[in-house]
Amino acid sequence: MTPDVFIKPLVAEAIKKLYAVEPEDKLIQPQPTRKEFEGDITIVAFPLLRISRKSPQETAEEIGNYLNANYVEVASYNVVNGFLNLKLSQDFWKKCFREIATTKDYGQLPSSGKTVMVEFSSPNTNKPLHLGHIRNILLGWSVSRLMEANGHNVVKTNIVNDRGIHICKSMLAWLQCANGATPKSTGIKGDHFVGDYYVKFNDILREQTAVILAKGEPCADKEKEKARAKEAEKQAPVQLEAQQMLRKWENGDTQIVDLWKTMNGWVYEGFDQTYERLGVDFDIIYYESDTYKLGKKTVLAGLENGVFEKHSDGSVWCDLTPDGLDQKLLLRSDGTSVYMTQDIGTAQERYSKYHFDQMVYVVGDEQNYHFQVLKLILSKLGFEWAKSIYHMSYGMVELPEGKMKSREGTVVDADDLLQTMYETAKENSLELGKLSDMGEEEKDALFEMLGLGALKYFIIKVDPKKKMLFNPKESIDFNGNTGPFIQYTHARIKSILRKSSADGIKAEVTGADFLDKEIELIKILNSFPTKIKEAGEAMSPALIANYCYELAKEFNQYYHDYSILREPDEMVRSQRLALVASVAEVLVKGMDILGIKLPERM
Repeated sequence: MTPDVFIKPLVAEAIKKLYAVEPEDKLIQPQPTRKEFEGDITIVAFPLLRISRKSPQETAEEIGNYLNANYVEVASYNVVNGFLNLKLSQDFWKKCFREIATTKDYGQLPSSGKTVMVEFSSPNTNKPLHLGHIRNILLGWSVSRLMEANGHNVVKTNIVNDRGIHICKSMLAWLQCANGATPKSTGIKGDHFVGDYYVKFNDILREQTAVILAKGEPCADKEKEKARAKEAEKQAPVQLEAQQMLRKWENGDTQIVDLWKTMNGWVYEGFDQTYERLGVDFDIIYYESDTYKLGKKTVLAGLENGVFEKHSDGSVWCDLTPDGLDQKLLLRSDGTSVYMTQDIGTAQERYSKYHFDQMVYVVGDEQNYHFQVLKLILSKLGFEWAKSIYHMSYGMVELPEGKMKSREGTVVDADDLLQTMYETAKENSLELGKLSDMGEEEKDALFEMLGLGALKYFIIKVDPKKKMLFNPKESIDFNGNTGPFIQYTHARIKSILRKSSADGIKAEVTGADFLDKEIELIKILNSFPTKIKEAGEAMSPALIANYCYELAKEFNQYYHDYSILREPDEMVRSQRLALVASVAEVLVKGMDILGIKLPERM
């Protein structure tokens, strides 16, 4: 039980006894005592003055004196300018620790009965996963685990963008340049293989656009020249061929559809390998090539019902100007679909099957407008559940040299990044020279665990709403606010517990008094369920990451200052072992929410 939950009814009881009035719940708002004052929990006296009809100082003194005299859990109190600071006793912290140490699923909140669907990853099948996808995937996974810890039934989902002009670009470039090559014949991972042809398409497009521009007169006006370049790109032969291929695909052209299935199959094999290495899976995967059909049907029904309008060129739009936005394209003039069409269909399919209470889209902040529009259009179509849509918007990942660009091939490839993290973890671990008693297989598993832990923690510890600059060297450090620091802390605790077990020393709650430093550890442990609730409400796994760091840091300071195994008092020694075992367990639970494994030794 946290101090605020414990003390609130006691304060209410004190007020009732002292002033013969039942106080309103909102008048009593306990808060942690500020570090510059002595105490654990603070009560603000000012809202209570209309009941006591006394000064803030007198009111706080009377309530503090009553609590101190009547409850053994209140050790002492002091009053500073109408703020009642209460120091809780050993009895209170012993009760807290016993609950922490003996609760089986400590930190897990009770079932809410709600279903939360979380969409993340959402890759295109024209390129491999890159660093930007990594942040999306890691945030989506950890949000899913966080929702589960909050007691919700969670459905992890992925929508694969497997159709559209971008897919046709890779297909067309392969037809023109591959000479029948395949991932198997080249030894290139499937998603990388197809991604290379997406880059190749854009190389061809640039060359053809340059030829068209050279035939005309350049404009001195920068904006006019930019418009001329854009028009030239539209008229490039390879661009027109890609658009024609998309129309053929939507019309079911057998050759185009067969090629599309083959190339997407190569990509899926590649994606699955990356997901497996990241330790990520999905409960259900949707494909845009399926869901756009329902979306298209819904748009046409909306057109018939007057929700949407058709322009003179045959394109279908939703007029959102009355809502302070603009007009949104839903079907092109040639009848082909856009992303919004697919999202409308996907959302319908999902609700029809799962009847979710909340639908969380983990998508970068560049798509804020898209999801604002999606929610609005679904509402206009009469879907009440549209209000359950939540866009978990996050800042993009940038490199020291700026943004990544897939079409130019200037991205940090996910597979290359994972391997780099493994190699860096291996190099750093071997430099420490503490792995001589490990077999090669155990070492390899450790390097992978440390590399992934470093990457995941570095990305997740940043508030999702913030942009982040990726620096792999910082992430792998064994000191500071990093994954390896927390992993090392856990390994250190497990080493202590192994030694104690070998010496026949049990870890148990004995009721021995705690040192102040131990109470600080218990305070952090005691706040774990509250932190999970807070992080869930904020949809921010970063709060859990930084909580784990604070717990690990506090343990290391305690371990530096006090002996555990060499403590002569048996009761104290056994309880210290129980305390550090609880620290290890909470670290495992907290880091598991982030998808990070902790080693038994390193």
